[in-house]
Amino acid sequence: MNTTEISVLEEIELDNPIFIEALPGLGHVGKLAADYIIDELGATKFAEIYSPSFPPQVFVKEEGIIENMLNELYYLKDVGEDNLDLIILVGNTQALSPEGQYLVCKEVLEFVSNYNINGIFTLGGMVTSPQPIENPKVFGAATCEANVELLKEAEIEVRSNDGGIVGASGLFLGLGTRKGIEGCCLMGETPGYFIDAEAAEALLNKLSLLLNFEINTNKLEERAEKTREMIAKAQQMEQDLINKANAGNADDLDRKSTRLNSSHGRRSR
Repeated sequence: MNTTEISVLEEIELDNPIFIEALPGLGHVGKLAADYIIDELGATKFAEIYSPSFPPQVFVKEEGIIENMLNELYYLKDVGEDNLDLIILVGNTQALSPEGQYLVCKEVLEFVSNYNINGIFTLGGMVTSPQPIENPKVFGAATCEANVELLKEAEIEVRSNDGGIVGASGLFLGLGTRKGIEGCCLMGETPGYFIDAEAAEALLNKLSLLLNFEINTNKLEERAEKTREMIAKAQQMEQDLINKANAGNADDLDRKSTRLNSSHGRRSR
């Protein structure tokens, strides 16, 4: 497989939907928030995305069943008081390389553009302190002045001259502007090294305000625990790959050292 594959599971019709991206990132803030929307509001999966740019591994779930590294697209219709349609991108991974990020984001954006999307919201985390934060803020950035004003009206702290937005959350906005699609990035304040339900809740509250819908966040901690279990498995698999690679390198060094010692011994004689 040389290209990203998008498998359509259900043909759907949507009315100028908002596209929401929430792939794994700092504190898994965006992913946790989006997964919670999907569960709580009953979104339906309509497409799966598989790419050679994803990590070369699979998850092993309960009873030995494997799960591929995937991104998934869900949809919701008539959400909130404005009856918005939504397309939500979630998954268990992002592409590994910069080239892979561009390729996957470009393919996904072209696919969802076929539904005449009317804006993009990307969700993520922002590290401001190594310590847990009791009342996390939500930071934002946008592709146009009108959206910056919307962020300010929602009392979201707008980032200014404050570095970049890396990965899918930045790329979808950048690529979107090239297609004339405006958008915003929302980032929950987090230390970044644990699954941050508090930051995800703060993010959800601001997103629901911007999109004018209601959602009960009482069960968010349960969703966070499921995400923690998934991430722990992924981290263990990554560590196993690193350990295997390091062991292979050590074996190579031992063999080279043995050959050099043997050669030196022959010359000494």
